[in-house]
This record gives sequence, structure tokens and C-alpha cells, in this order.
Amino acid sequence: MKNKCWNGVRVGMALLWGSAAMLAQASGWTVGQVAPMSGADATQGRAYAQGMRLYFDQVNKAGGVQGQPVGLAVIDDVGHPEETVAKTRKLLSEAKPVVLAGYFGNRNLSALLESKVLDGSSLSLVGYQSTDTNVLASPQIFATRAGLAEQMSKIAAHLTTVGITRLALVYEDRPDSKALVELVSKSISPSGAKLVSSALLGKGKASSDKVVEDLRAAKTAAQAVLLVASSPSTAAFVEAYRMDGGTAQVYATAEADIEQLAKRLPVEYMSGLSIAQVVPSPYKVSAKLNKEFRDAVTAAGKSMDVPVSFAMMEGYVNAKVIVEAMRRSQPVSAEKVSAALRGLDTYDLGGYWVGFKPGSQVGSKYVDLSIVNASGRVTQ
Repeated sequence: MKNKCWNGVRVGMALLWGSAAMLAQASGWTVGQVAPMSGADATQGRAYAQGMRLYFDQVNKAGGVQGQPVGLAVIDDVGHPEETVAKTRKLLSEAKPVVLAGYFGNRNLSALLESKVLDGSSLSLVGYQSTDTNVLASPQIFATRAGLAEQMSKIAAHLTTVGITRLALVYEDRPDSKALVELVSKSISPSGAKLVSSALLGKGKASSDKVVEDLRAAKTAAQAVLLVASSPSTAAFVEAYRMDGGTAQVYATAEADIEQLAKRLPVEYMSGLSIAQVVPSPYKVSAKLNKEFRDAVTAAGKSMDVPVSFAMMEGYVNAKVIVEAMRRSQPVSAEKVSAALRGLDTYDLGGYWVGFKPGSQVGSKYVDLSIVNASGRVTQ
């Protein structure tokens, strides 16, 4: 069934697109998402939304939450921060969601916080892709994946087992640059690793070339590169680094989508690249969660318009957390969902655990490393 629009809001009831009237009435619960459905990050945004719809479909077929269906209302922000804010205002006004979910981008989430759109409300935002330190500290924003600190700690621990302790940090231009460098330094320190250099990555080929030049000119050569950037910027840096003859292993955060990188870069450039994955593999059936996801994909069949990916698995995980919070809310409301999230402690999603401790909005510590070998195959 083709997508339908309601005043610019794309609305999905599980895997089927429905009318907003169904969502606006008291006969269903609305989850709202403002994310890139077009533009540079559309692949991940659409996959994340699809993952949430997969689980909502399973829930609705089983009777919904407290007898009511769960629907997903989606608006495309094309990845632009100002659109994230404007479209969120529109979504809150027209779709009346009980919770927000699946937002993307450091500047987008930062702009949302600065706009104070959520101030004075009890509405929570559950699940997002951002490493902004201010976002991590926001009491209304919940991460159902491991944060930047957990990802950096995992990478550093892995590297020190093979004697690699001198690391360079390359990060995308961002408002909280100083806080980012401090967070990374603190996260890798327990493993005995340290930053020997850091470089800010802007947009365009010239910026990537300049960063590569700075790394080569550093007084102390780095044994590996830590990369905190989106998929397009990650691809641009890796290409420039490899073309310049750079041979050190590159370790990127989960914001870099390995499926997108594989399409953008040749095998010889991908070799030695590692991505921190914050959800179990969507391609394996190694635990209950993986099997449930694969069963949902099979049931969806040809109705899916995006391929299976880690981003889709992450959306599925996020939807499970949201639904559990709804089930613990009597009745479902933005305020009660928020309270239920804060009371969620060591919840097992099927081999993947989520829990929010007092003072922490990061619900998972799960991090695995995907590494691309010389033949272009991804290993974990």
C-alpha cells in the first residue's frame, strides 16, 4: 500500500499506512518520528522507521497495547535541523503522540533542545542517533543503544589487547567539540590508551584531505584512528585516508552505517575498517531477539521498501522498549510512559538488555565490533 499524507505527516499503522484520523482518536496510541526520509541520511532514517513498524505490526496483530493499536506518524526533516524543530511542532500539534522516537543527527537533536519545544511537557523522546554530549544529558531523551562512551571504551579495550594504545580522534564539526574530546579521552583511559592527536572534519573533499595531512604531520604517529562522524563524512574521510596511503585501522561509531559504506567505498578502502555496532546483527539468528526480528521481516515480505540493516534492527529494538513502557502505563499517556521508562530496569528484550539507572538516560551497554577483512567480508 502506498504512503498516504495527512497535512504533510506520513502516518503508518504498523506496516500499513493509514489515515491520521485513526491515530488522532482515542482508539490508538501514536508514536511520532521526525527524521530524514530523504537526503543524505535517508537510508538509515527509513530503515529505523521500518524496524519500528515491524514490531508495532506484531503487537497490533496480537491485540495492541491495552486493546488499542500502536501507530507510527513520520515526518521527513531531510536531515535539516531547522526542519527537525518545525516538523516536531507540527507533529505535536496534529498527531498528538504519546512519545517521540527515532530522531537523527547531532545538530538536529541539539536544535530541538535549544528550541525548548519539549520544555513544559512530559513527552519523552526514546531512541535516537546522536553523540552530542548535551543530548546525552537531557532528562527527556532516552537512548536504547549504548552511548559514545561505551562505544569508545569497547574499541579501546579491543585495541589494547593487541598492543595498540596510541590513537587519533577524527570528529565531524560540532558545537560540543571540547566536551567530545574530553569524553573520548576519559572513555579510553581505563584501557591504557590515549589520544596522540585530534582533528575536526568539515564538509567536502578539501577538509578530508586537510585532516589526512594533519594526521601524517602529527609528532606522534597514531596506531589507529577513532572516527566520530555520519556515514557520508566517514566515507569521505576513509577514501581520502586510503588514497593518501594511510594504513592504520579506522574505528567508527555506530552512526556510520556499514551497509552504506559498503556501497560508497571499494573493497580495498573498506578493508581494515571497523564499526561499533550497538544492536545484535540483523543477519544472524543467535538469540531470541534476532529470531523475532527475522520472523517479523519474513512476515512483512514484499511490503518492506528498504533492505534489512543494523539501523532496522535498532528501530525494532527501540519499538520493543516503547511498547513495554506503554504496557506499564495505566492508562497510556505521555506522563505515564515517561515514568515507566524511568522505572525500566534490566529489561530483557531477548538477549539484549535495556535499563535506565537514576541519573542516566543511556539504557544499554551492548557494543560489538564489525570488522571488514581483506576480501570485503564483514566479521564480528
